[in-house]
Amino acid sequence: MEDINTTIVAEFILLAFEDFLQFQILLFAACLIIYVTCIVGNMIIFLLINFDANLNSPMYYFISRFAILEIIFVTIIVPKLLDILIAGRNRVSFGACFLQLYCADTTGIIECYLLTVMVFDRHLAITSPLQYLVIMTQWCKKLAVLPWVVGLVGAFIPTIFTASLKFCGPNMIDNFFCDLAPLQNLACSDPYISNLVTSITATLVVLLPFIIIMGFYMHIIISVLKIKSVEGKHKAFSTCSSHLIVASLFFSTGIIVYVRPNGSDHDKYFALIYKVFIPLLNPFIYTLRNKDVKIAFFRTFKVIKEKYTITLQSNLFPTGH
Repeated sequence: MEDINTTIVAEFILLAFEDFLQFQILLFAACLIIYVTCIVGNMIIFLLINFDANLNSPMYYFISRFAILEIIFVTIIVPKLLDILIAGRNRVSFGACFLQLYCADTTGIIECYLLTVMVFDRHLAITSPLQYLVIMTQWCKKLAVLPWVVGLVGAFIPTIFTASLKFCGPNMIDNFFCDLAPLQNLACSDPYISNLVTSITATLVVLLPFIIIMGFYMHIIISVLKIKSVEGKHKAFSTCSSHLIVASLFFSTGIIVYVRPNGSDHDKYFALIYKVFIPLLNPFIYTLRNKDVKIAFFRTFKVIKEKYTITLQSNLFPTGH
């Protein structure tokens, strides 16, 4: 009997956006700017939160972890995309392809559950403000580890099932990175089990967190509406508005791409939004809509400017002995 686990294809070809060859340089420039801005923006948020004592709270602890995760998330995908766009190096080995698939899915799942942990934090702060600090001080770091456990395990299962398929024919992936649906569509063996496992996993790691988040927000809205003062309502809503925007953008595109395992011709465009453009928006959403982060940024910038001025003056006008 033929061994269906034997792999014949040694490499895959990422077609990326070859239909738009005339825009390759423009797309490269746009993706490069987005990538650098995303890295710098999220790194600034991480450093601000870790070095500013006024941002020492569970909410900002989760935001700092989310910022680092965003850096990892885009770094798994964008450098290869840039290489394809500028140099045309669109070949990727079998092992490297599935490694990218696993890492990308892992970080995606971690983000899903980290966003779920973050909404739990906001829910607890609004509905049980007196117990919030006591509970979160004890559970904050443990809750931050939970998404990593779910991500590492959740991504492993569909990756293994997909890698065990027989790849003996076409090796061209109509996407800019290795993803589950395009790979399963290339398999010579029946991908039914792999598709089923992917669909079940996607429901548990994408759809389930989304439903939990929506449930928390429904309870948050009900709790906020019971607050009598307009100022109190505005303050309560403002503490979770940034998270709500980020979660809505992330899950709306993620569900479109991953809950349908067979994929479609438009998936790579949704994936471009999901994996490149949305991570760019997140630093701006968390800074432009967050008064504490903006104050911390300008305060830090002022301190750095003053230190630079003092250093410059001491170099230009050294004191005599």
